[in-house]
Amino acid sequence: MTRNRTSMGGDRQFAGTDADSRKRALNRPHYLFAFLVSVGLVCGGCQTPQPPLPNPPGPKTAVRLSPGDTIKVAYADESVPDQAQKIRRDGKVSLPFIGEVTASGKRLMDFQDELVSRYEGQLGNSEVLVTLENGAANVIVSGFAHKPGKIDFDRPKTVYQAIMEAGGATDYGSLSNVHLTRIINGAQRTETINLRPTVHGKPTIPTYVQDGDVIYISRNWF
Repeated sequence: MTRNRTSMGGDRQFAGTDADSRKRALNRPHYLFAFLVSVGLVCGGCQTPQPPLPNPPGPKTAVRLSPGDTIKVAYADESVPDQAQKIRRDGKVSLPFIGEVTASGKRLMDFQDELVSRYEGQLGNSEVLVTLENGAANVIVSGFAHKPGKIDFDRPKTVYQAIMEAGGATDYGSLSNVHLTRIINGAQRTETINLRPTVHGKPTIPTYVQDGDVIYISRNWF
């Protein structure tokens, strides 16, 4: 009888152990689900890199005039004084003999050719020279920068230079996940840039900004 009770007790003990094992096995999917959710939340901050923007501007990109720019029109005909004017908000300037002319959005050379054409028959010598006296280009640096805000420039500037003017990235900022947003043909386009190689002194092809660009420094998740 004692042996039977011992055997039965042992059977109950093993039966309880099996029940615990089955309970742990049932709980495993819940642990797996929780792990996958946590991974998803972390990776949610890691955005898929965007392709490069088409036709990025560089140091040799032709300058296009914009409102706020100051241009100088020099006349070959000495009877007309040279004109230095600021392009108005409507993109126009007012010039002798021909009145208002739209300058915004045009390259300097194209605008100059247009004036030469318009002055034919108006002046003895229709040749003019158009130069950019003062540009009003700017870019906005936002996100995890030490000094986010607007950066003005009147000569070619790279994304890295603009970020450095904004004080660089904070401890929470990721220079390997920088977003450059630009309006192209009326639509906003974004490119993801990795500046880590540049920071570490490796040779890289610079990305140049243009007027109206927005640079966003993403959060460093790791």
